[in-house]
Amino acid sequence: MMKLKSNQTRTYDGDGYKKRAACLCFRSESEEEVLLVSSSRHPDRWIVPGGGMEPEEEPSVAAVREVCEEAGVKGTLGRLVGIFENQERKHRTYVYVLIVTEVLEDWEDSVNIGNLGNRVRLSQKRTTTTTTKKKPRTG
Repeated sequence: MMKLKSNQTRTYDGDGYKKRAACLCFRSESEEEVLLVSSSRHPDRWIVPGGGMEPEEEPSVAAVREVCEEAGVKGTLGRLVGIFENQERKHRTYVYVLIVTEVLEDWEDSVNIGNLGNRVRLSQKRTTTTTTKKKPRTG
């Protein structure tokens, strides 16, 4: 199922959840430092870069595209961490690992919404997040 928003097409799965993709972007394979971006809706919150999937787009492709658009980085896509549900917002997000290999000077959201990327050590930062749960894999 698809719905049109003024600047994008939203896609939904068979359960009515918005299809999303995101990446945990690490500086290296040691996975000690992760890239977070400031939320455009809640500037006091740090989030993992991600967003809605386009029609017929594979989750892995959407994850790489969203990371480039939102955080201005490119890299090597790794494993699927899991599929997470936000029941309150009716989102289902595929989350992958991405090892950053390139940091762009200018990127789409740096101009459009002023996102600021920041790398932090996982052990240094604790953030409040919206409640999400990992969806059990079937089949």
